Amino acid sequence: MGAPAAEKPLVSIRGLKTYYPIRGSFAQRLVGREAGHVKAVDDISLDIYPGEVLGLVGESGSGKTTLGRTLLGLVQATAGSIVFDGEEITGMSERELRALRRSMQIVFQDPHASLNPAMTIEQSVGHPLTIHKLAKGREYRRRVEEALETVGLAPAEQFMGKYPSDLSGGQKQRAVVARAIILNPLLLVADEPVSMLDMSVRAKILELMLKLKREFGFTYLYITHDLATAKFFCDRIAILYLGRIVEIGPSEAIFADPKHPYTRALLQAIPEPDPRRSVSRDLPRGEVPDAARPPLGCSFHPRCRNAFEVCGWETRDLRDLLELRWAQMGEERYELERALIGVLDVLDKSSTVARLPAGPGARESEVLAFLESVRAETPDEPLWRGVRRLTAADRYVEIEFHEPVAPRLLPEANVNVECHLYDEDALREAERRRAATASDTRGAGLPRPPDTSG
Repeated sequence: MGAPAAEKPLVSIRGLKTYYPIRGSFAQRLVGREAGHVKAVDDISLDIYPGEVLGLVGESGSGKTTLGRTLLGLVQATAGSIVFDGEEITGMSERELRALRRSMQIVFQDPHASLNPAMTIEQSVGHPLTIHKLAKGREYRRRVEEALETVGLAPAEQFMGKYPSDLSGGQKQRAVVARAIILNPLLLVADEPVSMLDMSVRAKILELMLKLKREFGFTYLYITHDLATAKFFCDRIAILYLGRIVEIGPSEAIFADPKHPYTRALLQAIPEPDPRRSVSRDLPRGEVPDAARPPLGCSFHPRCRNAFEVCGWETRDLRDLLELRWAQMGEERYELERALIGVLDVLDKSSTVARLPAGPGARESEVLAFLESVRAETPDEPLWRGVRRLTAADRYVEIEFHEPVAPRLLPEANVNVECHLYDEDALREAERRRAATASDTRGAGLPRPPDTSG
């Protein structure tokens, strides 16, 4: 995994969950019921080793910022364990956390909002010394000057009395870094530290942070959506999707031979700077699902072209398929097809079984024939691999999908990946279900999962 096997981790996270409650209606709140939870971090385990840079990479809403803030104690964990430098920190009081934060600091994304506009640079950078009562007078000023010059704001005297509005974006972020390192912490959480800076400044800030790592031995948790900067900056990379790690390993392995379909899609989305080169891209379809209602099984399965029987297909996926189909056709044909089916809301739930009613004047046999015709028109659609049974009954068609198998983070080559394509147990179970389904004439001919070994 890119870290020395015998080395003791600085941070050890096990089974971490951070859920945000969703406020329901007034009536729900009146009886003490919550409407649900956003699963921002959903059962994550990882280690961060002394002196390394671990990158958390994912799209907006993947849970990477929440994971960083939970590690710092800025957000309360719902479940799980975080051990920092040998101490269990989940469940610590605010007083205990305050003392511990001398060893953990954060570099925020927005340098313009990170510095109090009413405070001088000296006051902002030295604020941690004041909070923790570590220095005052000449010693305070000496340490602030030293921190400023360490990050390249030299001579420090020229910056001490200035306000944030007097500095450029790059200078502000250097001041933010100076504030983060003034306590000489063991861990720095860098939350998108260069995303709001000009391109010409980004590399300089990352080079500064690497220089500080070499000189002071800092350990970084680097949070970003930008794989290009992660490749430049990180020793290891963890790919997050909907609150879960789907792949983690050394940076060079992630870029040279990505395993998870989502990791491949992220790499293919990196722009090609040469306009003369044509790059084939197989980007995921659809949008990132709602973290308040995550998909069953593998969270990436609705967007994955490689998904198969055990990946977690559900009735919501069929509704999405039908609505996408209808959005792409003419009005006349849409009205003909839509009239065959009754209320679609029966599909809008996390379930593997649903009864799809026939529309007014339509027969259940017509609904079944329609679904079979859609399957025949789209034989490469992964959803059909997940259908276990289609049965016509009295005024409805019952749709049953295969039950999901929970994905596991397993070693594969030089990385760990959470994908059924690399889980021999899941592949065997899918083969067993495929054989059983093939014995049913309605399920005959369902496609096999595609070969992704190449």
